[in-house]
Amino acid sequence: MSARPGFPLPVPSEDSAPFWEFLQQGELRLQRCLDCATLAHPPRLMCARCGSFERDWAPVSGRGTVYSYVVTRQAVHPSFEGHTPYATVIVELAEGPHLTSNLVDVAVDDIEIGMPVEVVLVAVSDEVTLPLFRRA
Repeated sequence: MSARPGFPLPVPSEDSAPFWEFLQQGELRLQRCLDCATLAHPPRLMCARCGSFERDWAPVSGRGTVYSYVVTRQAVHPSFEGHTPYATVIVELAEGPHLTSNLVDVAVDDIEIGMPVEVVLVAVSDEVTLPLFRRA
């Protein structure tokens, strides 16, 4: 899939760069504390649970449920003209952490809290792959 011209794309930080690199390789991985095994998203320098700086990247299932969502009906950026309405969802992954994303192939009026979803990785440019979700 090619990039949608003009759409703002994420810019990885030093802490989040591995997240985006794994997505490009076709894997959804989250940062994991090596001392207490807590998964974290977004990635951070230090574990919020135990304070450890030791971490790695663990694969996760990509399955979860819609925890919350908001429907945007008015373009908030010029590149979104003609692409409304769209839903921004917070997905609670089966492993616990939450990801903010979008749904594909689901009408905004059909979205429900608790709806089961699964990740679908979508390459929007040569450099960026997004973790979007569809109904499971």
